[in-house]
Amino acid sequence: MKKIFLLFTILLLILSSSCISTKRLTYLQQEKNEQYTDSLISLSQIRKPYRVQTNDLLSIRVKAIDQELVGMFNPIDDSNASATTEEKAYFDGYRVDQRGEIKIPTLGKIKVIGLTLEEIEDLVKEKLYQNYFKERANLFVTVKLPGIRYTTIGEIGSTGGQVFYKEEVSIMEAIANSGDITMTGDRRNVTLIRQYPEGKRIHHIDLTKIDAINSPYYYIQPNDLIIVNPLPQKSYGIGTDGFGTFTTLLGVLTTITIISIRLNR
Repeated sequence: MKKIFLLFTILLLILSSSCISTKRLTYLQQEKNEQYTDSLISLSQIRKPYRVQTNDLLSIRVKAIDQELVGMFNPIDDSNASATTEEKAYFDGYRVDQRGEIKIPTLGKIKVIGLTLEEIEDLVKEKLYQNYFKERANLFVTVKLPGIRYTTIGEIGSTGGQVFYKEEVSIMEAIANSGDITMTGDRRNVTLIRQYPEGKRIHHIDLTKIDAINSPYYYIQPNDLIIVNPLPQKSYGIGTDGFGTFTTLLGVLTTITIISIRLNR
């Protein structure tokens, strides 16, 4: 019986260590000293505008009074309802080459790497006024990314590439769109790999803290890779929650007890 009691104690210790606490599963938690009331969360940082990288796809539209002249700059007819999708942009959009340039019909090559979308709009508009339009043409130029593509891997509902057709997407939206982080995923240390002109960088964000909304990585950018690593509890392989672990250990303990009683007869 002493051996059974010792074994039972060991199993209880394993049970307590394998359980995942609520704190590790809850998103955007407030500090203990804060009251759980409705409050306005002030953003301490202003999100920096996205700057174009190599291999980005740009959707550029030109509008003016002279529709016939405008047509030569728009690769897709505006009547096409799917003109802004990533699939259409792949064939008809403007890809930023390794030199950081795009090539627009009749305008030639324009260097856009490192510029914001608004800066590219102003640059294209300036070149159009210089070569084809007059000020009274009421020229209107829009430059957009054909969706924000990102990839998720690890302990998350759906892995692989995803596309959001929005101009601003938070990491919480990206994760929710991918099926949420699993029970055994580490929400305290979500890894984000981001492309920069000088190369890729690795960043980390703790999604269990309310301060995450002020992180410079809270809003994702095109081609971000989101990695959710597993918690240590996953390697135990004895249950994804407290009840599952308890029933597994109880079954093991019951089997050992029965075998021990029969051997002692």
